[in-house]
Amino acid sequence: MTAAPTPVDATLHTPVIAWFETHARDLPWRRPEAGPWGVMVSEFMLQQTPVSRVLPVYEQWLARWPRPADLAAEPPGEAVRAWGRLGYPRRALRLHAAASAITELHGGEVPSDHAELLALPGVGEYTAAAVASFAYGQRHAVLDTNVRRVFARAVSGAQYPPNATTAAERKLARELLPHSEPVAARWAAATMELGALVCTARTPDCARCPIAARCAWRAAGSPAHDGPPRRGQTYAGTDRQVRGKLLAVLREALEPVPQRTLDAVWDEPVQRARALDGLVADGLVEPLPDGLYRLPLT
Repeated sequence: MTAAPTPVDATLHTPVIAWFETHARDLPWRRPEAGPWGVMVSEFMLQQTPVSRVLPVYEQWLARWPRPADLAAEPPGEAVRAWGRLGYPRRALRLHAAASAITELHGGEVPSDHAELLALPGVGEYTAAAVASFAYGQRHAVLDTNVRRVFARAVSGAQYPPNATTAAERKLARELLPHSEPVAARWAAATMELGALVCTARTPDCARCPIAARCAWRAAGSPAHDGPPRRGQTYAGTDRQVRGKLLAVLREALEPVPQRTLDAVWDEPVQRARALDGLVADGLVEPLPDGLYRLPLT
C-alpha cells in the first residue's frame, strides 16, 4: 500500500504546478498535435542540447518524418544528415533504431507501457519515464539535470546534485511524486521547467521562484557546493570537435567522399585518424573500397 504524501509534497506540488501553468514555454512537443512520437523525438534531441538549438531541427524532422515508420523507411545515414549540428550524433542512430523497432514491433505506434518503452533501442530510464509521463500522462519520476538540481536545492539543501544520479535521488523523486497520474505528469513537466528557467545552474533567480520560502538551500544560507568539482564541457581541440568537422563534410556530400577531402578538415593526422576510426566504430560513418567514406545506409 502506498504511503500518504508527506507535508513537503503538498507544500511543493501546488505552487510549482501553479507557476508552470502561468510561465511554461509554448514548445511544439508540449502541444497535443505533437503526439507520442513528437515527444520521443524531442526527448532524444534535448539530451545535452538547449531548446534554442533543438527547435529548428525538431520542426524539420517532424515535417519530414511525422511517424516512426517514415523515419524507419530511410537509411540511418539520413537521420545523421538531418541531425545537423545538434551534437552527439549517435542519438540520431538510436532514434532511427527506435523508430524501426516501433514500426516492426508496435505497429508504428510509440508504446505507452513503460517496460516496452525501456526495451526500445536507445531508450534509457530517463527517456522511457519522460515519454510515458509527457506523452501518456503516467506517473513516473522523470529525473533530468534540471529536476535533479531543483530537488537538490529545495529538498536536500545542496547547491548542486551529484555528478551522476544516485539511488537516493531516485528514492526522493519517487517520494515526491503526487499520487494522481495527471498531477504527477504535470509535476514532472513543472519541475523540469522550473530548473530550466528559474533554478538555473549558475544564476538561480530565487526572487521568481514559487517555492523560495520553502527551499532548504536558501534556508541554510545558500551554502556553496562542497562536493566533487563540477565537470565542465570542453569542445575546442577535442576529438569531439574533429568528429563534428568530419561529419559535416559527409552530411553535405551527396556522393561518397575520398579520404583526401576528410584529411583537409584537420591538420593533426593522428587525432584525425582516431576521430574517423571512432565514427566508423560508432556506426556513424561507413568505409567503402578505394578510401571512400559515406553516411551509413544500413
